[in-house]
Amino acid sequence: MNVTFFSAGLSGFFLGASLIIAIGAQNAFILRQGLLRQHVFILCLICALSDAVLIAAGVAGLGTLISRFDGLLTAVTVGGVLFLLSYGVMAFRRALNPHVLRAANEGGMSLRAAVATCLAFTFLNPHVYLDTVILVGSLSAGFEDDLRYAFGAGAMIASFVWFFTLGYGARLLQPIFARPASWRVLDAIIGAVMFLLAFMLAKPLFT
Repeated sequence: MNVTFFSAGLSGFFLGASLIIAIGAQNAFILRQGLLRQHVFILCLICALSDAVLIAAGVAGLGTLISRFDGLLTAVTVGGVLFLLSYGVMAFRRALNPHVLRAANEGGMSLRAAVATCLAFTFLNPHVYLDTVILVGSLSAGFEDDLRYAFGAGAMIASFVWFFTLGYGARLLQPIFARPASWRVLDAIIGAVMFLLAFMLAKPLFT
């Protein structure tokens, strides 16, 4: 095995992991669906494939093009803020109202609603473009020829490993969430995270 090729891939893997292993809207959503054991495979696959497509675009040089259109990122930011606020409100409603919480946990989301929500969390977050397309794409330019693609592949693998680990590993916490109070705490935390992320996204728009 070519050590240099492997090193480039490993660098991409650790960069990708460092960008996605953090408390965020998408991760919070996958964690909750994993705990509910609802549509886990398809949602994890959507998140990982979305990252892979964006990383591939960045490695191919699309990041340079996107960085020139401030209006595009602004529009995505506004949409993301509104979506995060609405999802945060729903999370707080589940936390404060036991009846809403019970209905949400028993009925869950339909596959269509879950997929739509997952796509919104992914593509209405401007940071996903900054992290995958622009940052990973820019750093990949530091590698020559096929090493650049090895770097991008490493970042893609990190996304697959993380999302499937999060989605299916969530069931290990199932004993804790056998109690309704645990779900209320989780939804309160999710609501707070959504509001905080919305504030952080909106802040640059007013400065």
